[in-house]
Amino acid sequence: MNQLTSYAQQLQNLAVLYLPRVLMAGLALIIGWWLIGRASQLLGRATARLDVSLSSFLRSLVNIVLKVLLLISVAGMVGFETTSFVAILGAAGLAVGLALQGTLANFAGGVLILVFKPYVVGDTIEAQGKSGEVSEIQIFNTILLTPQGDTVILPNGATSNNVIVNKTTQNKSLVDIAAELEGPTDLEALRAWAVPLLAADADVLPAPAPQVVVTALRPGSLAVSFRAYTLAGRGGPATARLTEALQLAFAQHGVHGPVPVSHSYVRQLPG
Repeated sequence: MNQLTSYAQQLQNLAVLYLPRVLMAGLALIIGWWLIGRASQLLGRATARLDVSLSSFLRSLVNIVLKVLLLISVAGMVGFETTSFVAILGAAGLAVGLALQGTLANFAGGVLILVFKPYVVGDTIEAQGKSGEVSEIQIFNTILLTPQGDTVILPNGATSNNVIVNKTTQNKSLVDIAAELEGPTDLEALRAWAVPLLAADADVLPAPAPQVVVTALRPGSLAVSFRAYTLAGRGGPATARLTEALQLAFAQHGVHGPVPVSHSYVRQLPG
């Protein structure tokens, strides 16, 4: 009986000692959780003008960090030693950081791309040896769709730290069709019908004007390029049409290919 009384007395003492702390910690947890929710909503409104992916990521990151800090604070109010929790979290963060160096680099690269916008969704870019239209910019990767029907996933870390060719910024694309013709070809006569043929295509821009340029002189042959600009993304179809149109026009105007010769001398001219 005396032992039961002793247990009851100890329980009463613990209740007197810890119950107010538990009640205060519970109240702090409820209020803190509500405040974190409100702060997350305010952050969402403040970042509404940013990219949707970046805004969502920032809200999620801030929400998680604040909740972890709140739980540590509540544990300290109850009486738990929080120093060990902080040390464990620090060690875990260090271990995760070392294990995920590449992922963190991709995250940092994604943030840089979303903030500084070297390209946006819908742009046609060339990066890391791959070319295609940007369909999505994720926080870790950029998704490209290629004309061949492939889906290319580029890590943002490597992409943001290397050369990026944005083919959409100037909204024009160069069509360059090379041909090797016989040496005696009359260049002026060639330009007289070839330039209007290039300009007549529906996708060819009037400025810069289409042109025919000599790129190399070889014994018995003449290397030329038929050049014209189209809107970004229209270069492929225009190249196919103009190549066929030039081939038909060669036959109509009596333009022939080179005649083989025994010499090997080649003189290169700037293109």
